[in-house]
Amino acid sequence: MSSIKQFQVTFDCAEPERLARFWCEVLGYVVPPPPAGFATWDDFNRSQAREDQGSWFACSDPSGVGPRLYFQRVPEGKVAKNRLHLDVRVGTGLVGEERLAALEAECTRLVPLGAVRVRLLYDGNDACIVMQDIEGNEFCLD
Repeated sequence: MSSIKQFQVTFDCAEPERLARFWCEVLGYVVPPPPAGFATWDDFNRSQAREDQGSWFACSDPSGVGPRLYFQRVPEGKVAKNRLHLDVRVGTGLVGEERLAALEAECTRLVPLGAVRVRLLYDGNDACIVMQDIEGNEFCLD
């Protein structure tokens, strides 16, 4: 049995490109070049059947270390809490007020991008801020 070397995280969503670009900003990811034979993503989309235009988008870690994120349009909206979410690790190795300050600074950066702060979990030592992305998907600043 061989081990898996790579994986991608797939988001079901309403607006793939918009959500992908949000996550590019959050994670420092980049939009990959359009498929071969197309100068831009707009050119690629125009080549697709009308119902397929804008049906997916992706972004990737420019260092090649993190997983690719894939966003696919689905007809139904989000109706329940995520069973899986991303933890954006901005406070690794920090504790107490120093950790809290790092998380709060990142929260302050993300809210103008459309993220929503849900709640702070803080016990005086460890902290986490529960957030939502622009389509209501939960994630944590950790």
